[in-house]
Amino acid sequence: MYFKNKLVAIALFCCAVVSLCADVVHVKLTTMAGEIRFELYPDKAPVTVANFLKYIDGSHFDGGSFYRVVRMDNQEQNNIKIEVIQGGLAQKTDAQSFDPIPLERTNATGLKHLNGTLSMARGDPDSGTSEFFVCINDQPSLDFGGERNPDGQGFAAFGRVISGIDIVRKIQKMRTDIPDPDKLEYTSGQSLLEPVEFLSFKRE
Repeated sequence: MYFKNKLVAIALFCCAVVSLCADVVHVKLTTMAGEIRFELYPDKAPVTVANFLKYIDGSHFDGGSFYRVVRMDNQEQNNIKIEVIQGGLAQKTDAQSFDPIPLERTNATGLKHLNGTLSMARGDPDSGTSEFFVCINDQPSLDFGGERNPDGQGFAAFGRVISGIDIVRKIQKMRTDIPDPDKLEYTSGQSLLEPVEFLSFKRE
């Protein structure tokens, strides 16, 4: 009886794993700097993933770019330091943006801003649309309760890099603007002089 119950438990565990894996969505971003592959977690952040896939499936990201990088040496004006690269449609001419989505907080999704995490950029809560970022190293200040955003609500993590983190790090090291030290704004010194264009962003 013990072995029968154990076999049933193992079978149920295997089914759960298969179901979880089936929920993962794989996408590939091809940029001028190289390819980055991500896995997305619709089981944990369904609203954010559905929104992101709307942009991917409609080819809206094609012609977008990584345009902002945050390093330890270019955020003098930021009290809470982070390391990310940010991209999306902000610099694309005639870009289509869909309605903002509700913020899926990390205390609800269970996802954290770890090395390689893919997350939505935002200003106010419930304002995310097409802009996103990738973490370099662990960034707990971006989780719910973190201090990077004054409202303490954190950002919506919804995937992670599964290959191409070397490309992410290469982009982070690219040359950025030199700000006027007397006129520092929140993102001063973090704009790439040559944004890294998205050639395609597709499901795999």
